[in-house]
Amino acid sequence: MPFVVPDQLHPKSSMTLAAIIILAFAMSTDAFAVAIAMGARRRHVHIKEALKTGLLFGVIEGVTPLVGWALGSIAASYVESWDHWIAFVLLGGLGLRMIHEGFKQPDADTEEAAPRAFWLLVLTGFATSIDAMVVGLGLAFAGTSIVAPALAIGLATLTMVTLGMLVGRRIGAVVGRRAEVFGGLVLIGVGSATLWQHLH
Repeated sequence: MPFVVPDQLHPKSSMTLAAIIILAFAMSTDAFAVAIAMGARRRHVHIKEALKTGLLFGVIEGVTPLVGWALGSIAASYVESWDHWIAFVLLGGLGLRMIHEGFKQPDADTEEAAPRAFWLLVLTGFATSIDAMVVGLGLAFAGTSIVAPALAIGLATLTMVTLGMLVGRRIGAVVGRRAEVFGGLVLIGVGSATLWQHLH
């Protein structure tokens, strides 16, 4: 018997292509910063290694918003009257945290650790994808489709991590951390737009 999604769980709206692309690259900034830091600590990064790392991060980053959206969809029918406020608080709060992290000074102890082992890369990937899971949760409460954003986030992360590792030694970790500020501003914008749309 096929699984049928209840009517109240079907997305009410979908994002524009431009919004999806901007959100996807905003969500990849955490992983981009990590990739730059990893590349900056190595004398040479082979493109094959960069692609493998990018693929691993991309898969994880693409799956986590689906998980967040699924959890949010289950609860959406119970909080439908104020779901837009939940989306605004989740996305806005996450955006402020990303901006704060972007302006923080790098932790020397953290910068010394180079996660080369596969399981360390997986843990690092999950750590940088928590934001994407929260975004999925927020989009569920906003009644927005998740498949296209999740795919875009995964592809953007694959691209940004691969690029970050390859150019990390030249541009350093500071650029990657500043990229988080842009990502935070985008999330605040998405949350504010969701709230405005529902209230007006």
